[in-house]
Amino acid sequence: MNKKNLLRQKLCAAPHLVWSAIFIVVPLIMVAYYSFTNAQGEFTLENIYRLSDYTDTFLRSLWYGIVATVICLVIAYPLAYIISQMKVRVQTTMMMLVMIPMWMNFLIRTYAWMNILEDSGIINKLLGLLGMEPVHMINTGGAVILGMVYNFLPYMILPIYTVLAKLDRSLIEAAQDLGAGKIRVFSKVVFPLSVSGVVSGVTMVFVPSVSTFYISQKLGGGTFALIGDVIEMQFQVSNNFNFGAALSLVLMVLILICMAFMNKFSSSEDVGGGMVL
Repeated sequence: MNKKNLLRQKLCAAPHLVWSAIFIVVPLIMVAYYSFTNAQGEFTLENIYRLSDYTDTFLRSLWYGIVATVICLVIAYPLAYIISQMKVRVQTTMMMLVMIPMWMNFLIRTYAWMNILEDSGIINKLLGLLGMEPVHMINTGGAVILGMVYNFLPYMILPIYTVLAKLDRSLIEAAQDLGAGKIRVFSKVVFPLSVSGVVSGVTMVFVPSVSTFYISQKLGGGTFALIGDVIEMQFQVSNNFNFGAALSLVLMVLILICMAFMNKFSSSEDVGGGMVL
């Protein structure tokens, strides 16, 4: 009977394993293969050596991704906490409002911000009506970060809200009964117990922010090239699949390192969290 159950479990897991092999493992192997070969399929390290020419681009991508992620976290956590304290019916409505922008196409949302931020856009027209000088906002680093924050903010709110909404209220009441104030309850109970949601949100925002290319092209005007722009150019324009794969491989390694660091931080917080000292 046990053998039959074990066989049944393996059969049930087979589709998932096949899917993972085809769409995860095989593409990774292909990226690694192209990274260390040339157009003739011969082994070479030339693609790796060329990566040093794009050090500034990698650093800029990481910096923009970190800034956008921090801004999303600063906005999302208080908002998610406030929503989690509302009535259930109101929470549902608020989360629908958060998710509605995600129903629109990513390109449309980015184009909308182009019309808002450009020199003759909505904001500058309003400033002109108020007798103020126009402000140049489009094609700047700030516009790129703003586009990242707007497009990826819901991915930070949702996991944090999910954790806070399921938080055991008896723990908060117990901390208050022991004499802990609001700040101490938040720092010693609420936040440590919500770290898993924060880490999930940070991961879901940081990864697409670092690898994005369309936002930087439209809101940055191509002036602030990110590593995603360079990778797209290698595949779409230069047809240099080998160097594009090398760039992608390094980007994946950087993202995996950052994710491992965040997961390590989350584990250490979970061990010591939820205690009122």
